Amino acid sequence: MKDLDVILSEGESYTIEFKESADKSLAAEVCAFANASGGRVFIGVDDNGVIVGADLSNTARSRIQDTINQIEPRLTVNLTVHGNIIVITVPEGKNKPYSCSKGFYLRSGPNSQKLERDSIVEFLQSEGKVRYDALVNEKLSVKEHFNRASFEDYLSKAGISNVLPFDSTLVNLGCAERTSEGELAYTNAGALFFRDNRRGILFDHSKIICALYKGVHKADIIDVKELDGGIVENIDNAIVFLKRHLNLRYEIREVRRKNVLELPERALREAVVNAACHRDYFEIGARAAVEIYDDRVEITNPGGVPKGVTNANFGTVSVARNPIIASLLHRIHYIERMGTGITKMKQAMENAGLEAPAFTIDGYFRVTFKRVFSTNGENIGTVNGTDGTENGTDGTDGTDGTEKDSERIIRIKNILMNEPKATLDVISSRTGMARRTVARLIKKMRQEGLIRRIGSTKSGHWEVNGIR
Repeated sequence: MKDLDVILSEGESYTIEFKESADKSLAAEVCAFANASGGRVFIGVDDNGVIVGADLSNTARSRIQDTINQIEPRLTVNLTVHGNIIVITVPEGKNKPYSCSKGFYLRSGPNSQKLERDSIVEFLQSEGKVRYDALVNEKLSVKEHFNRASFEDYLSKAGISNVLPFDSTLVNLGCAERTSEGELAYTNAGALFFRDNRRGILFDHSKIICALYKGVHKADIIDVKELDGGIVENIDNAIVFLKRHLNLRYEIREVRRKNVLELPERALREAVVNAACHRDYFEIGARAAVEIYDDRVEITNPGGVPKGVTNANFGTVSVARNPIIASLLHRIHYIERMGTGITKMKQAMENAGLEAPAFTIDGYFRVTFKRVFSTNGENIGTVNGTDGTENGTDGTDGTDGTEKDSERIIRIKNILMNEPKATLDVISSRTGMARRTVARLIKKMRQEGLIRRIGSTKSGHWEVNGIR
């Protein structure tokens, strides 16, 4: 123990409490330390750090132990005597929250504060005792808000046979529960995966905001997309957004050409999945974000890292803030439950010969990927066509062989899936292709049955492979 004189001279603090005697408030002080980071109570010392002496009899010490034994759940402390004072060393509790007859207390600075209802809720959330994804949302009836297409697509990806009634499967997956009235209600996890999005405002905070900025500051927005689907759909569409706006490098080896995304898709996908899976959904006013700047890509989610993850063990331990969501994503192989995501991001960047991603873990969890703009002597093309090869500069209607029609069609299809009312001019702007190239490929896609027009030329929209 630090020299007693030094402790007394420094006064009370987050981990030190002085008490002249073992009065009725002792249980609250011990409870507060157990709910925080632990600490020591010095009995026989006044508020000014002056030793006044304590009753050291066996009866007095037994009475102190009886007082501490009233704390729930049971807490083991260490009681020692130093001169004519008693020191109670309280460990950080392993089974928080702890309470005494007066209620729940938490150490805050040099004081112990009683927690009111809202504070208790926040405390339980921060300690991981209440899981957002496991809470039942009785406002969201499965009967009225069920997205069967998303559900069946998930079963297919997970390899789950559709033999049980859908309600039994939802309950088994942790996505729904029966209410006291017998109605089937979503858990928050189930709602995030399988709700009908026509009333998505109920989960407005679960959106992923994707934005492309001009320059290196969050000022001039070139493109923005709010993703308000289920978690799986949002993850996939965030990757589509990234692939649409990041550069492509064309590697020609022998007679084949390989398109290589400027930043490895594996690293980007791990970061996006992490943002959707591990964000703090209790933070109603905050959203996950995918942001592209001229010099970097930032993928951010609110809540920092879960309790138990520190700077020292970051990237080596696995702690699921939302275990049901993590389990659902694990079933479709979007994540591994071994805490390998951070390592995979680093390895993907290293294998691509790129700088390792940077991580910010306090308050918000942010992954930053440094962008690369060119390579020595290699053929460089971009998704946006900024190299001019798709603008017909060679006099061949933009089909100079730098990119195959099949690859262009995929890009157009991705745009129409997200923007069914996109015009030829919009598609041309998004892709960098000449307008006449877009028109030719749209015609080809219609002939091949890849898309069809619904409604009039002015007010209608495109349908892609039956997806409206």
